[in-house]
Amino acid sequence: MASFESLADDIAAIEVRVSEAIFDAVRSQLRGGDEAAKEVEKRLAKVRRSLQKAEFLLRRQEPD
Repeated sequence: MASFESLADDIAAIEVRVSEAIFDAVRSQLRGGDEAAKEVEKRLAKVRRSLQKAEFLLRRQEPD
């Protein structure tokens, strides 16, 4: 199994990709007032917060 630090790094990389998707949704909203993009942004923001919490918790784990 990968170390907690490695797993935290993987989660951080996913969080960056989710952040990029959030920005894409915001740009879509600004261009055309896309209501579906607004809902996507909300959901992705929740996912991003969960990923940030998971990364934080993994980085706080003591090595075995």
